[in-house]
Amino acid sequence: MWLRAAAPAFLGLHLALNLFPSKKGVWSEIYLYNVVPLCAIALVLTAPRINDRIAQPLIAMAITLWFGGSLISSFSINRSISPSLQLVANFAYLLFYPLAILGLPRLLSTGRKFSLLEIFDGSIIGLGLSTLGATLFLKPVLPHFDGQLSESLFAVIYPVADLILISLTLAAVLAQGFSYRGCMLILGISIFALTDFLFLGMLIRGTYTFSSLIDDGWLVGITLISSSFWFRGRDSLEEHGTSPSLIALSVFLSATLLALIALRPGIFPSFVLFPAIATLLLAFIRMTIALKAARNISHERILARTDELTGLPNRRKLISEIEIFMDKTGSLLLLDLDGFKPVNDAYGHLTGDKVLQQVALRFSRSLPHSALLARLGGDEFGVLVEGSYESAMDIALALRATLSYPFSIDDENIHIGVSIGVAANNGSADLLRRADDAMYRAKREGLGVCRL
Repeated sequence: MWLRAAAPAFLGLHLALNLFPSKKGVWSEIYLYNVVPLCAIALVLTAPRINDRIAQPLIAMAITLWFGGSLISSFSINRSISPSLQLVANFAYLLFYPLAILGLPRLLSTGRKFSLLEIFDGSIIGLGLSTLGATLFLKPVLPHFDGQLSESLFAVIYPVADLILISLTLAAVLAQGFSYRGCMLILGISIFALTDFLFLGMLIRGTYTFSSLIDDGWLVGITLISSSFWFRGRDSLEEHGTSPSLIALSVFLSATLLALIALRPGIFPSFVLFPAIATLLLAFIRMTIALKAARNISHERILARTDELTGLPNRRKLISEIEIFMDKTGSLLLLDLDGFKPVNDAYGHLTGDKVLQQVALRFSRSLPHSALLARLGGDEFGVLVEGSYESAMDIALALRATLSYPFSIDDENIHIGVSIGVAANNGSADLLRRADDAMYRAKREGLGVCRL
């Protein structure tokens, strides 16, 4: 427990020193300041409630790199550092972001892997909102750096990386559902990013001074991020899914900005083109993946309700259609082949399968287009047909007549018959039972067709 209190305690002490500027010195701005990220690293590595162990080393390494940059910058309080060393510090700060972008969404994963569509959704939202942020906040920045490549580069990359980090983390929280860990994480990242923007604004105006109050903003953000590891996430594996409205908004903003750039070149900075185009490209790929997945699901559903041998609907499909059929005028016919078992015994199952396929073909040709023919299993078939009871009886007799002449299978003439039970739909739930009773009576008494 003392470790959880250490980082906030050192942070609070450093914040309190802003009330007494005369008390500040090397000890506070080098040692006290940098002990806070050290405590944050220890908090991350010792957190006990992390389901995804990759998140811990990634975030610990991210804060370590930021700590390295901070240490270099802190030592500049007493002596000037070379441009190359300052560049090292800037790159250490910069490398914080890719590791955080990879690790923080995993911190919210509750032990399950994000689907490919969720990854695309988060990327689309991140890039889309980053495009908007870059357009609104970064255009005024570049002219103030007088074309200096390194300053312009870092001035653009830091805020853009902040926007991407906020957007992806927010998308992960929305996909998983809100939790104490997620809320604290968003708060920490937001404070960290806000400090970056305030620092950039002060740097442009020439009002930034080292060891001012704004420097504590980064410490507050890092402390909240590391403390979030100790809070409980969502235990449920339920997938909430990313809000479609956020995805639509991101795509709409990117498309709108590209249209404005095409109509009025120069109205927005050219670097906005990359995230805007990338957003639309990811949205197109995401749509392609979703359509393919939908086709696969549709195909699987069709296979689940289709008889593999004959290609007809199966029993599951017929039963589901009976539920819809309750409000219609029509009948259910159940058909059971006569003499089929001796065919299987005499000629084998391969020949029996060929007979069933030809039976299905003959039945299909004898039925109206609106009728549903299904194979229920073995040598049983079912037919749902709309219309009057008399027309159903005519169809039953026609189906029986289709088997009055033999099947020619491998030079063998095979004779089989069929017993048919007909039950009129009267709106009751026993339609299938009544048709089954009629079919067995027709078979038992040799009636051919029996109606109940």
